[in-house]
Amino acid sequence: MKILVVTEQRQGKWNNASFETLAAAQQIAAALSGTVSAAVIGKGLDALATELSGKNVSEVLQVEHDLLEPYTPDGFCVALKQVIESAKPDLVLFPHTYQVRDLAPKLAASLGKGMIGDCIGYRNESGKLVFVRQMFQGKTAADVTFLGAGPWFASFQSGAFRADQVAAADGGARPVNRVAVELKAEQIRTKPLELFKEAKSAVDLTQAPLIVAVGRGIKAPENIAQAEAVAKAMGAEIAASRPICDEGWLPMERQIGSSGQTVAPKLYLALGISGAIQHVVGMKGARTIVAINKDQNAPIFEIADYGVVGDIFEIMPALTEELQKAK
Repeated sequence: MKILVVTEQRQGKWNNASFETLAAAQQIAAALSGTVSAAVIGKGLDALATELSGKNVSEVLQVEHDLLEPYTPDGFCVALKQVIESAKPDLVLFPHTYQVRDLAPKLAASLGKGMIGDCIGYRNESGKLVFVRQMFQGKTAADVTFLGAGPWFASFQSGAFRADQVAAADGGARPVNRVAVELKAEQIRTKPLELFKEAKSAVDLTQAPLIVAVGRGIKAPENIAQAEAVAKAMGAEIAASRPICDEGWLPMERQIGSSGQTVAPKLYLALGISGAIQHVVGMKGARTIVAINKDQNAPIFEIADYGVVGDIFEIMPALTEELQKAK
């Protein structure tokens, strides 16, 4: 199986989900005796392409054109269609980002193919690739397969795989091949405006290596300060389950879950969070999950790597004190 990973960058900076998808592609290739190539698209990509060439891929496709900066769905679709028709992959994988949601279905349709989006995993069933995606806000999962010949298109949810599991190239950098594409200004029907920028107070929790999250067990807004003290001592970001944000105790941008952000930090400390499925789907990709809850039957303990049955109001100040001593 020949797999092509379409990475995502903007203004010369990676979307880290690209490497999560590359890790997924490498695992699929290993299971099905396949190969992985990676494409980076835009303008001024030399440094990014060189970085990709250090990964365990068969080749890097550097797709540059003046009309590919800034991003437009028409421009990227026209260019990637040519890349795919030339490279002839069996499977094209994307990170499931806002840009990919805008682009990939259009690209797949232009080639007369379908797409399986927002996958959380895959299985190899006797050489047949089965993708797993959640339905009904994570309450159930569906197994989905492709019919007909490739190329097949799929995207993986942020946090479904770990970027640090991407295998590096053995024996030196992989080749970088520049791919020339034909693209005319009249083919681009949209005129991009200035890039949207988050308010200075906003936070991208998807990039946070350490997260301290609070749930209903925090009881009152004035108690959040204790959790914030723990987070500060750890050098972590503070986050919450949906009820906390719905009450306005923390900003909506700090909500984790199916209707908030999906994260995959190195450490996720859950304080007073019961573990409803809507929250779990947003954080189960964390490398290490530590849960503290006074209810020993709380569902969060089913996915936690370490669990403490206890009162968070006794544990938070003690934990803060010990963390401060360790500095």
